[in-house]
Amino acid sequence: MGRHGWDSGVRRWRLTALLGIGVAALALVLTLSTLRDNGTSTTGTTKDGAKPHGTPVVPRDKPGPELGWGFTHTANSADEGKAASVDRAEKLLAAQPLPQIQHIMGWGADNPEPVPGHYDFDAMDRRMDFIRATGGTPVITLCCSPDWMKGGKAGVNNTDWDEIEKPPVRAHYKDFAGLAATVAKRYPDVRHFVVWNEFKGFWNSDKGRWDYEGYTELYNLVYDALKKVNKDIMVGGPYLVMDSLDPRQKEGASTEVKGPWGSADQRVLDAFRYWNENKKGADFVVVDGSSYTVDDELLPDEFQATEKLTAVSRWVREQTDDLPLWWAEYYVEPGDANDAREDWEESHRVAVHASGLIAMAKGGASTGFYWNPQNKGAKCAGCLWRSTELGDGGSGLPMLELISRFHKEFGPGTTYETVDIAADDVPNVRVIADDKAVLVVNTLDRPISAKVDGRRFDMRGHEVKWLKRR
Repeated sequence: MGRHGWDSGVRRWRLTALLGIGVAALALVLTLSTLRDNGTSTTGTTKDGAKPHGTPVVPRDKPGPELGWGFTHTANSADEGKAASVDRAEKLLAAQPLPQIQHIMGWGADNPEPVPGHYDFDAMDRRMDFIRATGGTPVITLCCSPDWMKGGKAGVNNTDWDEIEKPPVRAHYKDFAGLAATVAKRYPDVRHFVVWNEFKGFWNSDKGRWDYEGYTELYNLVYDALKKVNKDIMVGGPYLVMDSLDPRQKEGASTEVKGPWGSADQRVLDAFRYWNENKKGADFVVVDGSSYTVDDELLPDEFQATEKLTAVSRWVREQTDDLPLWWAEYYVEPGDANDAREDWEESHRVAVHASGLIAMAKGGASTGFYWNPQNKGAKCAGCLWRSTELGDGGSGLPMLELISRFHKEFGPGTTYETVDIAADDVPNVRVIADDKAVLVVNTLDRPISAKVDGRRFDMRGHEVKWLKRR
């Protein structure tokens, strides 16, 4: 997500750039030219970059478009760091395998095609190997685009990470689709691909709206390219940010998707409808967004604000004839940078995120990915595990416990059931259940005595409690 930082394994390029001044730079240009003429790669992969990487592990159950609940790898993840800590994190995640997203450029991956026809998948290979080692279901987000596809310069030293959010120019849409096909061939065990990220760069300033025509054209080319690689590949989009406005705002506000939490941005709904009506096809539909408004307001409060996720989910499902719905990202606390996250106690954060998961599931979403804000420090508010850069890193944190348990209890194919809640507890708790488990969230910052599913029990302030069905 652009406003949450892209970051990358960018150090390699910047260091090389510094060393490449003067004569070395000229030598590099000549070397690249020779490599290209000889049909070889700049990083040891085949010219088309399609050589299958590693030992693909296709899950025995051949997962369909509904994957359950997982997370996205960001700039710093558990594939690098102290060996013992990396091993600890790997075993931790393998104990409860989760679906995991990796982008092809940025968020821990280098420029995949710095020169047309020459590839660098080293960083991405390492991430994919880590996902495989944990037994997770890999998902690839096809974002972002090499510089030469968006009007910049080709070359390993020319990646401008400040321009990461620019999409390919129209003349290179087919080249990007070709890159998508190359990625699919390189990782044949990956069956789920998301096209682009948040409509990045697809804003039409002249018309004051999203360039949904451009995105849909790119999406359709990528869709066709992936299906040619393997008809069983599952493709989804449009990965729009479902922004909401203050309920008092009228301009640009939707009259069909609204609530006490605010109103959906009509421009986003218009873009979604165009894609939905003009797409070649889709195996699942992807959105992202926050419970708070574009002005960072949680209305009426942080728990009731999550009802937006239910309302948006239901609207999307109605528009798409109930295609499986993914939330590629979801946010429930304004200011998702780590310094802002530290304003909340972890128990508070977990309780609100649990309410968000409940809200998405009640709206019909079957899959959601937590954007892991991993940093290298000892403190990382909202992180899933302690940084593997630390000697004692790799151990699980409360957010991972929540997501892992939610995925285990309410994974693909879950049929949710009605639960009895005492009348005086209805305003204070959030509850979801199937035939085996009940999840109860205390939305108050004080202890309560609640009666749910015929049982009375005490709860601490902002406690998240799991019950077994009797």
